[in-house]
Amino acid sequence: MTDERRLLQRVVAVAAIVPVSAGLYGVLFGAGGIGGGVGAGVDVSADSHFRYLSGLLMGIGILFWSCVPGIEGKTRLFRFLTLVVMLGGLARLLGLYLTGLPSVTMLAAMAMELVVTPLLCLWQMRVANIARERSGVADLTRDA
Repeated sequence: MTDERRLLQRVVAVAAIVPVSAGLYGVLFGAGGIGGGVGAGVDVSADSHFRYLSGLLMGIGILFWSCVPGIEGKTRLFRFLTLVVMLGGLARLLGLYLTGLPSVTMLAAMAMELVVTPLLCLWQMRVANIARERSGVADLTRDA
């Protein structure tokens, strides 16, 4: 169990690099960092909103990092973060339907949001349940 827990911690720590670095990049470079931007026809308000959302993305990654120590006890936060990420992925999926195929980078982000993050959440729940069984503590999150 300890090996699986450590592996999960490492995978989550590495996976969280994606939202932290993408968010930081968006905060620093705005919409111009992805080919748009104020000079390319994006107005200042849209660029501001892009930077705001990038800050939220960075915060999500930092919160995932906060789950790494004691990951087996962070089920509720991990589930909440997964829900937030999946809602963003579903919005991205709707955008794909409404406006067409985005770049490969955006498709990869959507895969991370709708496939990788939920799988990590299921893995975290497995590790948490095994830890509870070994400690003799009832699984209180099943009803949550």
